[in-house]
Amino acid sequence: MNEFLLKYGCNPNQKPSRVFMKDGSELPIEILCGKPGYINLLDAFNGWQLVKELKKATGLPAATSFKHVSPAGAAVGLPLSDVERKIYWVDDMGELSALASAYARARGADRMSSFGDFISLSDVCDVATAKLIKREVSDGIIAPGYEPEALEILKGKKKGNYCIIKIDENYTPAPVEQKDVFGVTFEQGRNELVIDDELFADVVTDNKEIPESAKIDLAIAMITLKYTQSNSVCYAKGGQAIGIGAGQQSRIHCTRLAGGKADNWYLRQNPKVLNLPFKDNIGRADRDNTIDVYMSDDYMDVLADGTWENFFTEKPEVFTREEKRAWLDTLTDVSLGSDAFFPFGDNIERAHRSGVKYIAQPGGSIRDDNVIETCNKYGMAMCFTKIRLFHH
Repeated sequence: MNEFLLKYGCNPNQKPSRVFMKDGSELPIEILCGKPGYINLLDAFNGWQLVKELKKATGLPAATSFKHVSPAGAAVGLPLSDVERKIYWVDDMGELSALASAYARARGADRMSSFGDFISLSDVCDVATAKLIKREVSDGIIAPGYEPEALEILKGKKKGNYCIIKIDENYTPAPVEQKDVFGVTFEQGRNELVIDDELFADVVTDNKEIPESAKIDLAIAMITLKYTQSNSVCYAKGGQAIGIGAGQQSRIHCTRLAGGKADNWYLRQNPKVLNLPFKDNIGRADRDNTIDVYMSDDYMDVLADGTWENFFTEKPEVFTREEKRAWLDTLTDVSLGSDAFFPFGDNIERAHRSGVKYIAQPGGSIRDDNVIETCNKYGMAMCFTKIRLFHH
């Protein structure tokens, strides 16, 4: 198959639309079910590169959950704690494979953003992962293969129209890539930067200690940023991204956006949230929406008399601002990556409030001294990678 006709481009009015190989070769994908759209394939190809690099960097199965050409979550296949199993809605699924654990983490980091995602897996999709995906609202999946039973499970989604793509894991694109904008062709060398421990060797703060677990998290953050629309910042902990801020014009807005998502990830683990008395008929997506509002300053939208009865068997107590701050103060050892330098120490101040202890960023700002000084104030370890990771 040299070309594939799409339903339409980014929007329904953008026709015709297709993907094809300019050199006349075969496409590196096989469509096993459904019909992908333009944005689906952008998500699929970016997500596949991300998980392939995560697997290479960590040796662990990897998964990512993409929305609008940026990851909402990315993770490797580390075991889930009992609390994580509960906040990711997989506590009823029995033993999970490493690949299923990776997707549970990737989907669970920011479940609001992952609703209707496109999934990328580094390994052959197994039955455990397919069963997890079957329960979620998702547009499609790309993987290097599918176990027969897993493929049948996935084909049952969306009345048989779920998009399932098999990619040739040995496919290597040309070293130079092109993109047309406004009738003008842009050309550049592909970003083939390898992200490994060497990238984190130049530690510029008083604290020089970055443990191996933090290096794994920093690698996850930086690889995630490599395929996230810039400007972007990523918080990571325990083998997964926990907050991604994408496509912001200001660095501090990236840091705040990603930090807010990391905070919500951790707030979901508070007993007050874990033990919310939901009615049995409330689905996972509605629970996610309700939890998001409950943890926000708009909590009365779900706790007002005459409203809470729609969601809960009894009225929950308010999760006060003071309680939330006290809980967030127990979040520690978070890693943070940035796709470009931090221009001011305000980014570090915000990161500190979300438990950040380890930072990787390019460096090179005229205010590097202020950024380093702020890190030293909080005992953080920060390395300069000297590499920018803009992606558009």
